[in-house]
Amino acid sequence: MNLEELRDDDPDVALTCVLREDGSTDPATDPRLPSDLLLRAYREMRRLRALDAKMILLQRQGRVGFYGAAQGQEAVPIATGLAVDKDDWIFPALREQSVMLVRGFPLTKFLAQVFGNAGDVNKGRQMPSHQSGRAVNQVSWSSCIGPQIPQAVGTAWAMKLKKTKSVAIGFCGDGATSQPDFHNAMNFAGVFKVPAVIVCQNNHWSISVPTEKQTASRTIAVKGRAYGVPAVRVDGNDLLAVYKVLSDACVRAREGKGPTFIEAVTYRIGAHSTSDDPTRYRSDAEVEMWKKKDPLDRLRAYLVRQSLLDDAADARLEEELTAEISAAVNEVEAFPMPARETLFEDVFAKPTWNLVEQSEQLAKLPIAPTHGG
Repeated sequence: MNLEELRDDDPDVALTCVLREDGSTDPATDPRLPSDLLLRAYREMRRLRALDAKMILLQRQGRVGFYGAAQGQEAVPIATGLAVDKDDWIFPALREQSVMLVRGFPLTKFLAQVFGNAGDVNKGRQMPSHQSGRAVNQVSWSSCIGPQIPQAVGTAWAMKLKKTKSVAIGFCGDGATSQPDFHNAMNFAGVFKVPAVIVCQNNHWSISVPTEKQTASRTIAVKGRAYGVPAVRVDGNDLLAVYKVLSDACVRAREGKGPTFIEAVTYRIGAHSTSDDPTRYRSDAEVEMWKKKDPLDRLRAYLVRQSLLDDAADARLEEELTAEISAAVNEVEAFPMPARETLFEDVFAKPTWNLVEQSEQLAKLPIAPTHGG
């Protein structure tokens, strides 16, 4: 099919939306979420926005080494955390770590993974902003772009073989669709009809490379056609739309109908990470245009219209979240570094002779100096 033949009502070309500019919704697509779930979604988005701001501040102060914020992209991870079941598995990219917070992972343990100290369930072994937690079925992402996609599809294949009703959700950015891992995973998913949902957060910039230099396709979602994978293109700044599309995809997977590919069209307002300067490759005018589509503001407008939120309640929420995050940071920052003997743990179920020998040798050495002395 030629690109010129694609119709704007094609699901992998047209943009699925729920929220309108005036805060109302499209009744044809509105998932009609209950009030308590809507308010929780807003709280989670506000917390993530505040948490990111705090972590960037700590990085600038030299208290953490690295951080990748999700400002402008909060709708996708928060909607995911609310839509999935407890037995589903999450394979995130850089900006989906907060899914685990929505699923109940403690904030202190989440922050300990940023610091990499003794409060970290992974014992400080992972890179910063690579949070994961077995308790909430979330796998750490890889800085090598794209490998979590075949990992998610492989997990979905195991789910199918075991005849479970679980779903594997794998995330990637627009840049990852240029990697071989993306194509291998999509092909496998399409051929074997595994219960996977592959979500591409198209935030228009793969660090400094714009999407138009990643692909000549009219959309990223349209790529699903080549692999026989149904695709949906959704407004990634519309939490209600993301929730609906993701929920529908999960239902489809649980019913044995195979994978779905979702392109969430969104925008990274801030830097790619604390190591990046976005002013070197994009204009302020572009950023300001996307700020007008802020997912947090759009959900707030809807809640206000529904009389579920007002300025006073919003102010109380901000105060509550500030106190919650500050208390968690103070608690976590006081933790010591992981004990050095933990280097030899979790390698084998039973320590081998050489690990025992190395552990004994390490115990005889003096403690290394810390940054503070």
